Amino acid sequence: QVQLVESGGGLVQAGGSLRLSCAASGRTFTTYRMGWFRQAPGKEREFVATISRSGATTYYSDYVKGRFTISRDNAKNTGYLQMNSLKPGDTAVYYCAASSVYTLTPTEFDYWGQGTQVTVSS
Repeated sequence: QVQLVESGGGLVQAGGSLRLSCAASGRTFTTYRMGWFRQAPGKEREFVATISRSGATTYYSDYVKGRFTISRDNAKNTGYLQMNSLKPGDTAVYYCAASSVYTLTPTEFDYWGQGTQVTVSS
């Protein structure tokens, strides 16, 4: 089992920045790839970014590429999502997740956090 807890969400003006954290406990953090997803009201959960076990490889959705940066600190069992140049369209609940395989599909992730709200005002 892996327990994931997100933090760092909040209200920010358009153009601002936030950094989300995802603290992991339980089984070895480095066993899993990590991903970030988001879900806006009335919409399906969508992929945001993913990072390899070592942190060497990352992949982003087109919507956030160039604005968001995913990273991880395996010594601290923590993952991060740095979000810059935020837009109102980025408003959503953000979730971190862990997977044992490379995937962008939410249903193929093994563990999920409870989510943290990000609201971007115009």
